[in-house]
Amino acid sequence: MKGKIHYAFVIAACCCLMMGVNVGLTFSCAGIFYKPVTADLGISVGSFGLYMTFMYIASSLMLPVAGRLLDRYSARWLFTGASLLNGVALCLMGMMSSLWGFYAAGALLGVSIAFLLYMSYPTLINRWFHTGMGMMIGICVSASGLGGMIFNPIGGWIIGEWGWRMAYCVFGGIVLVGVSPLLAILLRDRPEDMGLLKFGMDKSGESGSGVKPADTGLTYAQAVRMPVFYALIVFAFIMMGCSTLNLFIPGFAETSGFTLEQASLAAAASMAGVTLGKLLLGWINDRNCMAGLLISTIGGAVGLAAIVAVPSVLWVVLVGSFFFGWCYAGVTVQTAMLTRTVVGSKDYSRIFATVSVALSAGGAVASGGWGLLADATSYPVIFITGAILLIIAALLGLYSLKPRHTKA
Repeated sequence: MKGKIHYAFVIAACCCLMMGVNVGLTFSCAGIFYKPVTADLGISVGSFGLYMTFMYIASSLMLPVAGRLLDRYSARWLFTGASLLNGVALCLMGMMSSLWGFYAAGALLGVSIAFLLYMSYPTLINRWFHTGMGMMIGICVSASGLGGMIFNPIGGWIIGEWGWRMAYCVFGGIVLVGVSPLLAILLRDRPEDMGLLKFGMDKSGESGSGVKPADTGLTYAQAVRMPVFYALIVFAFIMMGCSTLNLFIPGFAETSGFTLEQASLAAAASMAGVTLGKLLLGWINDRNCMAGLLISTIGGAVGLAAIVAVPSVLWVVLVGSFFFGWCYAGVTVQTAMLTRTVVGSKDYSRIFATVSVALSAGGAVASGGWGLLADATSYPVIFITGAILLIIAALLGLYSLKPRHTKA
C-alpha cells in the first residue's frame, strides 16, 4: 500500500460529489428558479417557496429512518438510490404546473436530502477516517458552495435560452447520468470490506491508546438516556435557525441607508465567512473541538451584535457579516464534529441522524419565523435575538463537552 492513495480519499471525493452536485443543485441553485417559475405560472413567490418547507418536513421525517437504514444496509446503494431519487425529483420540478405538484416534488427532494446532505459526509468520513476527520468534513461541506458557484450561471443561461423547465431537467439529468453511476461504482461501505484500515490508523488497527476506535463511544440506547443527547439536539436546532438570519442581512443593510450594491457586498462578506469557515473549522476541530465551538457560536454572536451596534458604517457591517458567516459554516461542520466528539463512533450514524432532525426542523421553523418576527418588530430585534441564541448554543456545547459524557 506504500505510495498508493488510500481509498478513503476516493470516498471523500464521493462525498464532495454529493455535496457539490446533489446538494448544490437542490439548495444553492434554488433561488434562480423563483422569479421565472412564478412569473410563468402566475403564482406568488411565497406560495412557490413553500416547496422548501415540504422538503424540510420530509427530510425531518426521513432522518431517523435513514440512520437505521445506514446501520443495517449498504451505504453504497442507499446513497446511490438517494441520488437517483434526487435526480428524478429535479426532473419532475420541470414538469409541474400546479403548486401541489411542486410540493410533492419538494417532499421527494427532502427524502433524498436526508441521506445526501445530512448523512453522507458524517457517516462516510467517520467510517473511513481515523485522523483528519474535521478537515475532510470541512472540505466536503465546502463543495456545496462550489457547486452553487458553478451551476448558478449555467442554470441562469439555460433559463434564458430555453426556459426554467429545461433547466430543471438538465439539472436532474446531470444527477442521474453524471453523479449516480459514479456513486454506484466508487462508493464502498467500510474500509474492512476492502481489507483496509481507517486512514490514519496504525497496522495493528488500534489508536494510540490501544483501543479500536470503532468500539468506543456511546450506543444509541445509552445516548437517549443522557441529557447531553438532548443538549446536542437543541444546539443543532439553534445553529440551523440562526444561520437563516443570513437571508436578512442584505435587507437590513439597505434599510440602514446603503445602496443595493453595497448591501450585496454584505451578503458576499457573509458567504466569504461561510466558505473560509467551513474549511478552517474542520482543521480547528481536529485540534480542539472547544475552540471550534466558541469560534462558530461566539464569533457569530459578535458579528450580529456589531451589525446592530454600528449599522451606518459599511466596513463594520462587512466585518460583522463575515464573522456571522462562521456561524453558518458551523451548522454543518461544528454540529457534526461536536456530536462525534461527544458520542464517539460506535453508534454515530444513528445518533447523528436524530440530531440532524433538529437541523432540518430548525430550517423549517426559522426560515419563516424570522420574517414574521421582523415584520412585527425590526431587523435589530431578530439579530440580537439570534446573538443571544448563539450564546445559549455555546453554553450547550460546553456542557456537552464535559469529559464524563464521552465515556461509554
